[in-house]
Amino acid sequence: MTKFKSQGFNNTFKNARKGFRLVLKSEMNIRIHVTIAFFVIFFAYLLHFSAIEYCILLFAIGFVIVSEMLNSAIEFALDSIYHNRYSKMVGMAKDISAGAVMFASFISLITGLILFGKHLFPL
Repeated sequence: MTKFKSQGFNNTFKNARKGFRLVLKSEMNIRIHVTIAFFVIFFAYLLHFSAIEYCILLFAIGFVIVSEMLNSAIEFALDSIYHNRYSKMVGMAKDISAGAVMFASFISLITGLILFGKHLFPL
């Protein structure tokens, strides 16, 4: 038994929605990622992507958005612990988490080029 009261199933989702709204409000990069994701999904619809192609596309989009959210969580946590003071180790951790977002974005871009290239430039 834990000393913390169980939140219940509904409160868990309420907190998750609150977290997603918070990251959308506070982080411009994630708003950019979400906007691009909507356009990508719209163009995939226009090009009549198959179900498998949609799944691959959604995984790529999710990969980037989750990476961005984890990056933001790491930055907020470190800023909170270190009270926004400079620390070389904190800077390294932030750079690594930002690098993870860049890597996820790059992999997703390549995935998108392959998927859309197949439709836009058939052999």
